[in-house]
Amino acid sequence: MDVGPGPDGRLRCWWCLGAPDYLDYHDREWGRPLRGDVPVFELLTLEAFQSGLSWLTILRKRDAFRRAFDGFEIERVADYDDRQVQRLLGDASIVRNRAKIEATVRNAQAARRLQDEGGSLTELLWSFAPDPGSRPVPASGADLQSTTAESKDMARELKRRGFAFLGPTTAQSFMQGAGLVNDHLAACEFRDPG
Repeated sequence: MDVGPGPDGRLRCWWCLGAPDYLDYHDREWGRPLRGDVPVFELLTLEAFQSGLSWLTILRKRDAFRRAFDGFEIERVADYDDRQVQRLLGDASIVRNRAKIEATVRNAQAARRLQDEGGSLTELLWSFAPDPGSRPVPASGADLQSTTAESKDMARELKRRGFAFLGPTTAQSFMQGAGLVNDHLAACEFRDPG
C-alpha cells in the first residue's frame, strides 16, 4: 500500500495501478477540489451507490448513472416519483438497489431544501474540510483512515438535514474524491495538481 509506477513510469498511489479506469480517475479527478451542487451531488450519490461494491464498478457505470438520473440535476431528481423509481429498478446499466435509488431521490429533495433556504450542498459539504495543515501527509496506505472526526460530523449533519445512505465511511470517501482532503500519498507524483 505504497506508490508504484504507472504505464508512463510516473509514481502513483497503489490503488489506481490495476485498471486504466482507476488510473484516469486518480490522475484527473481524485483529490482535486470539486465544486458546484450538481457535480458534488453526483459524486455524493455515486459514493453511496459504491457502498458494498468496488469503486471500479461505479466508475464503469458512471455514464449510465448520468443518463439514468438526468445528469444528476437536483431539481429533476427531487421530483422523481414511484414511476421513476420503477424505471431505475429496471435499468440494467446501473446498480439496481431500491434503498440506494430511493435515498438518491430523498437526498435530492434534501439538497433542494438546502438551496431553497439560501444555502448550497457545496457550501455545506466544504464546511467540513479540515485545515490542510492540520493533517500529516500520508506516506502509505496504512496512514489513511476510513473515517475521521470530520467525516463523522458530516454524516451526522447530512442525516440531520434528511439525507440518507451517507454514513461516516461514505462521507470520508467523498471527502477524498472531492478534494476536501488530499490523500494522495507523499511520493505520488499527482499529489500536487500543479
